[in-house]
Amino acid sequence: MADAKAAAIDNEADVDADAEAASGQPKKKFALPPLKFLAIGGVAALLIAGGGAGAYFTLLKPKPEPKSDAPLVKPAVFVDLPEIMVNLSSTGAERTQYLRIKVVLELPEQKMVEQIQPIMPRVIDTFQTYLRELRSSDLDGSAGLYRLKEELTRRVNASISPSRINAVLFKEIVVQ
Repeated sequence: MADAKAAAIDNEADVDADAEAASGQPKKKFALPPLKFLAIGGVAALLIAGGGAGAYFTLLKPKPEPKSDAPLVKPAVFVDLPEIMVNLSSTGAERTQYLRIKVVLELPEQKMVEQIQPIMPRVIDTFQTYLRELRSSDLDGSAGLYRLKEELTRRVNASISPSRINAVLFKEIVVQ
């Protein structure tokens, strides 16, 4: 029986081949309807376009350059003040202690030097008045020096108002 089925299949293949040869056109074994072909082609085109766009935006897209309108950072200007030596406040039972300090003012721009020079005696007077009221315990540790720096900066800015300095910098601090 198996031989009979195999012979029947071979006969059908021969009949199909004879019909193909007679018509002159090869028989299609697998044919897609035109809409399915267009749908598959459209999906493939979208996948390729999406992959290309993704690669462009992640790898090849040029980075925007920083705006040239942004102001450039100006270098700071430093002004040395003369050395200041004051005796510190004491309760009387202690021996007298002295504070010697060298200070530099950090200014934001060069034109402020001309503004500060005429009022420098006022700045030095403000420093001496404040420093004479300090006790040696006020200068203990880094927190004490930080408070001193902030207070001197505040007093200079009050003296030269409306102008402002960036900071008061210590070159030397000696407590004897």
